[in-house]
Amino acid sequence: MAAKIREFFKGKFRNLSLPDYLSFTIYSLLIGIVAGLSAVFFHNSIDFFNGLFFEQTAEGLFFLGAGAVIVLPAIGMLIQALMIKIAPVIAQKKGVPEVVKSVALRGGYIPLKTTIFHFLAPVICIGSGGTVGPEGPAAQLGGGVSSKICQLLGLSDVRRRVFTAAGSGAAIAAIFNTPLGGVFFAIELILLNDFSAPTLSAIILAAVSASTISRELLGGESVIVFSSTDAGSYHYLYMYMVLGIIGGLFSVLFLRYSNLTNYFFKKILFPRLIPQWLIMIIVGLIMGISGYYYKDIFGIGYSGINNIIAGKVLWKVVLVLFALKFLLVPLIINSGGFGGMFAPSLFMGACIGFLFATGANYFLGMNLDTTTYILVGMGTMLGGINTIPITAILMIFEMTQEYSFMLPLMLAVIVSTIISRLVQKKSFHLRHLEEQGYQVNEGRERNILKSILIRDLELKPLNSIKETTRLPDLINKLIKGPGSSLYVINDENRITGVITEVELKNIMTEYENVKDFIVATDIANPNLVFLAPEDNLDYVLRLFSKVNADSLPVINDDDENKILGAVSRSEILEIYNLETLKANLAEGLSEDIKSIREIGTSSVATGYSITEKIVLPEMIGKSLRELKIRSIFGLEVLMIKHSNELFDDTEIEETIISAEPDYKLKVGDKLVIFGKDENIKAFKKE
Repeated sequence: MAAKIREFFKGKFRNLSLPDYLSFTIYSLLIGIVAGLSAVFFHNSIDFFNGLFFEQTAEGLFFLGAGAVIVLPAIGMLIQALMIKIAPVIAQKKGVPEVVKSVALRGGYIPLKTTIFHFLAPVICIGSGGTVGPEGPAAQLGGGVSSKICQLLGLSDVRRRVFTAAGSGAAIAAIFNTPLGGVFFAIELILLNDFSAPTLSAIILAAVSASTISRELLGGESVIVFSSTDAGSYHYLYMYMVLGIIGGLFSVLFLRYSNLTNYFFKKILFPRLIPQWLIMIIVGLIMGISGYYYKDIFGIGYSGINNIIAGKVLWKVVLVLFALKFLLVPLIINSGGFGGMFAPSLFMGACIGFLFATGANYFLGMNLDTTTYILVGMGTMLGGINTIPITAILMIFEMTQEYSFMLPLMLAVIVSTIISRLVQKKSFHLRHLEEQGYQVNEGRERNILKSILIRDLELKPLNSIKETTRLPDLINKLIKGPGSSLYVINDENRITGVITEVELKNIMTEYENVKDFIVATDIANPNLVFLAPEDNLDYVLRLFSKVNADSLPVINDDDENKILGAVSRSEILEIYNLETLKANLAEGLSEDIKSIREIGTSSVATGYSITEKIVLPEMIGKSLRELKIRSIFGLEVLMIKHSNELFDDTEIEETIISAEPDYKLKVGDKLVIFGKDENIKAFKKE
């Protein structure tokens, strides 16, 4: 059924024969509209469940009187625990890190069942009073529905990656009514600041259209209500810097506490077979008791922020609200609850700004505008906890539509983010990814180099000499040899040292006096670095930056006497540049290649071409690593095109698959290959 729907939409768009830039624009707007509608539905669903819990369910618990609100969050946590029990694998794939993984590693693919699960769970959590935010789930929802739309339209992995990121940003734009904030959310968090001009265009178009949908259906009013602001004169800028320092320090404390609770639950409580559902109920009861005494702690917290701005809350109560939000948010999320940290960051920042301004006015006799410091405080915690300074600045600006405090806001947010980054090194979301074993924020080329092992290369012979080689012969060998390093080998074929220009410089002034009795072993440097076949090229490249050698020997893991060959620095750099070109070609040409039905060859540059080759029967079941196409033929596999017959021999579904080294070829695969023309001819003859 899904295949029929996909073919229907693909056929419709194909028949329109639109220019590529126009179809790209239409896709971007479509993604924005769908993400905007999903965000509106998410917002209304939270309101619905909030009414369901705090009105209908509370009425059903009338015998508890006003204390009924205590058990409501516990009921919500119990429902979430049951959902985790039913779908434990899907339950783990929550929040912004999952969207980052799908965009970076899976071509933007997010299963529909994951999207549905992570729509329902946060709605129940927030609707039952959980003091968490909607933004993480909203980003996952926007990315999920966008991914599904891309699948229905049959878009390539490259475009699905772009539109999934755009959908996440669009959902944030819609949920907060902040189009620019949504754009930079996608750039700073989802894409990790790794994007191109077309990607930026898609994100902007999607965010603006989603925000327009949100304003039409939910109204254009800001969730933050205030009358006016007064940033004060420039003489008070240092006060905003101090606020930024305080916000940064509390951001670090919050993240450290969150890591501590995560460790406590997952490493201490859960392994001791304490049921997760019991822990979640206890956390829900703590939440309920807190809300019973301080109702502003329930839910997202916008009403609480507005009450603080309006001066309806005493400073002692604000202090308690800050402490409760600080303590409860990590407890809920790390015990198994579903929600985001944006809204809690804003709430805690509002409390800090209020307490800072109130304290300065009372103890220092100053006349600071409390509202301005509340708004700036919101930005400091948002930027500090999530390490997204530009997004934080733009979101506060768009939520307030106020220019007067932009400079203080920028100063405080940047100071807060710098402090958080200096102490934490990585953002909260990146740390979460690294805990799962993912290496991030290193650049696309270095991640590619990690996937290439030395055993995948065609090793060059080691430039070596015997220990007894005399000095004149040694110098002659070094001059005529392929590199500037000579490895010294003993009679047992074991490498005992290395000679470079550094070792030769020490004796060249005495050459005439020592040339007849100095041999290689006398001047060789015994400090050696060896490589193994299982080492990846990123590791090798790091080694070359630390050693004074232009090549390194590769030896057998089990037998040091067995020298397999050598890897040179220039060879690694050549592969590095080639992989960069390969990735750019794969991104830039995948749409054009995908539209070619006949197997042919396309010239890319003088002497270099791209071609396709149908996988031969003897290749099926083998991985790209096993085939050694790079080392044997000197060719690069850009991608794999997989064809499936849908209904009859004339209807073909074709998908693009990333050329991972461990991917095993299947029936219906075609290799899209890049390299020198003569190498392509040799490969096609095989």
